[in-house]
Amino acid sequence: MTTDPRTTDPRATDSRTTAPRTTDPRAPRRAPAGAAVLREDVTDAIRTAVFEELAAVGFARMSIEGIARRAGVGKTAVYRRWKSKLALVLDLVSAFAAQGLPAPATGSLYGDVRALLEVASHALRHPVASQVIPDLLVEAARHPEISDAIKAALLDGQQGIAAVIVRAAVERGELPEGADADRALDLIVGPLYWRLVVVRGELPKGYLDDLAASAVAALSR
Repeated sequence: MTTDPRTTDPRATDSRTTAPRTTDPRAPRRAPAGAAVLREDVTDAIRTAVFEELAAVGFARMSIEGIARRAGVGKTAVYRRWKSKLALVLDLVSAFAAQGLPAPATGSLYGDVRALLEVASHALRHPVASQVIPDLLVEAARHPEISDAIKAALLDGQQGIAAVIVRAAVERGELPEGADADRALDLIVGPLYWRLVVVRGELPKGYLDDLAASAVAALSR
């Protein structure tokens, strides 16, 4: 009869009763591999592709396949990061809102208003933004999540900047106490948005100067 070496060799132990090995806490941990690693350059390429795809075909016709093709990646790379195109767009809009813009501090109400108009006009004239924003506003009527994200990206940030501008003007004595920041935002950015996004017209020479002066005059009444 053959003898089991585990019953005769005292150094042998049953795998079921072996005490667990302890890990040296000083040993470096292995980096996660495979799907656990999300390359940042791939994520950036997908985000860029989303904006381009939105501008080209709109949200309704946009697809994960089209985004992946434009980004030069497989669909799996997109789904690893976002579960749907809605989740992807919401993430991008929220990230855009989180970036924020510093409130201008030129030392005068006119200067602050003019600076805000300059920044807003560059953003609204961007070919991608000029097509993406109107399309998302239409989709916001169907998707409350998009509506909330758009509000945070387009309204909340601008309201904060307008509040800073108005507060500084009140402290300088250029505006009376209780000046309405929401009204200021309507007067400053409203006409610009109408011309660039709704009418899609060009800005005549000196338009921003005239608009800033008109907004300041209306606020100072």
